[in-house]
Amino acid sequence: MTLPGRLDRLPDEALLAALALDDRDAAAVFVRRFQRKVYGLAFIVTGDRTLAEDAAQGAFEKAWRHAGSYDPRRGSVLTWLMTITRNVAIDAVRVRRPDATDPTVLLGLLPAASSPDPEAAAVDADTLDRIRPVLESLPVEQRRAVLLATVAGRTTTEIGEIEGVPIGTAKTRLRTGLLKLAASVDREAPR
Repeated sequence: MTLPGRLDRLPDEALLAALALDDRDAAAVFVRRFQRKVYGLAFIVTGDRTLAEDAAQGAFEKAWRHAGSYDPRRGSVLTWLMTITRNVAIDAVRVRRPDATDPTVLLGLLPAASSPDPEAAAVDADTLDRIRPVLESLPVEQRRAVLLATVAGRTTTEIGEIEGVPIGTAKTRLRTGLLKLAASVDREAPR
C-alpha cells in the first residue's frame, strides 16, 4: 500500500497502474479524481440520477477489473474511462424496462413552436396544427409507434418491447404512420 497523499500527485497512468495492482488507496484516489466526470457522463446518457449512480459505480468497477488492459497508445486514461462509462450507461438504459406510455399523454407533449424567428414559429405552429389531426386519425398502434419514436425517443426495438410485438411489426407500424404523416403534410403544404 502507498500513502494516499502521494497518490494524489501521481499522473493518471501511474495511478491506473497502481489500481491494476489492486491498491485500495489508489482506487480511492482514482474514484475521487474522476467521480464528477464519470457521474456527469452517466447522467447525460441515462437522464436518471439513480441509474447514473449505478452506471458510474459499474464503470469504476469495470475500470478496476480491466486496469491492466489499458493501452496509452489508444488514448488518455480519461478517454478510456469515459468510453467505459458511456458503454456501461448505455447498457443500463437498454436493460431498464420502459413503462408503456399512453399515446394521448404523448400527444399533449408535442412541443409548441419555440423558434425565435416569428415566421418560423408560425410555420412550425401551422405544421403542428396540421399534424395533430392526422396523428389522431391514425390507427392506435401506428399513433403509439409514431409518438413513442418521435416524442419519447424510443427505438423500434424498445417500441416492440413496450407494445409486446415483434420488432418487424413495430417497424412497420412506425414507418406506415410516418408515411401517412408525411403525405398529409405534403398535401397541405403551401405551394
